[in-house]
Amino acid sequence: MLRRSLLASFAVLPFASSANGGDAPFPLHAAASRNDAAGIRRLLAEGAKIDARDGSGATALLVATHANQVEAAWVLIEAGAGVNAKDGISDSPYLYAGARGHLAILKLTLSHGADLKSTNRYGGTALIPAAERGHVETVRTLIEAGVAVDHVNRLGWTALLEAVILGDGSERYQQIVGLLLKAGANVQLADNQGVTPLQHARSKGQKAVEAILMGAAR
Repeated sequence: MLRRSLLASFAVLPFASSANGGDAPFPLHAAASRNDAAGIRRLLAEGAKIDARDGSGATALLVATHANQVEAAWVLIEAGAGVNAKDGISDSPYLYAGARGHLAILKLTLSHGADLKSTNRYGGTALIPAAERGHVETVRTLIEAGVAVDHVNRLGWTALLEAVILGDGSERYQQIVGLLLKAGANVQLADNQGVTPLQHARSKGQKAVEAILMGAAR
């Protein structure tokens, strides 16, 4: 799949020493990666810049988010770390938490100014990769927060299309399709080739998803 091949190309990008816990030259990032809340507080009190960037462009909060270090993320966010600060590949703590289903951190970002219209390197909102990866509660949370359900990314896909095209039709994807439809997702909105979610579900043999989409199309 195009999206997954693109994702793989980014997997080899180098991370700064903070990503593997090295202390120099980014001690705040290293403390965040270790979930060292006391160390974060000490470093901030000593004057560490809360939104300083490492070699990949990531802030300490994004490093904490990468590792799903909830306490570190909470300390940084409460201290004023930017939840929308993007790294070199356009990931932010908010976008990454949504895409990876890091629900506790996602909720923290949502309560501290997350930009719901913010988009990732594919031009997609946090809702689209959350739907693709089958994160049911994350999808529910983002819908309730007000993320646009019919946003189209640069691949020509909505959250509904990604849930069908890149999902496997299992129970969690059925739930996500149902949540998106209940939130008003346009079941007729096709991809760049004019293929609708229903047509994709049918071609992939996703019988349960097909039935849900047919019910919405009536």
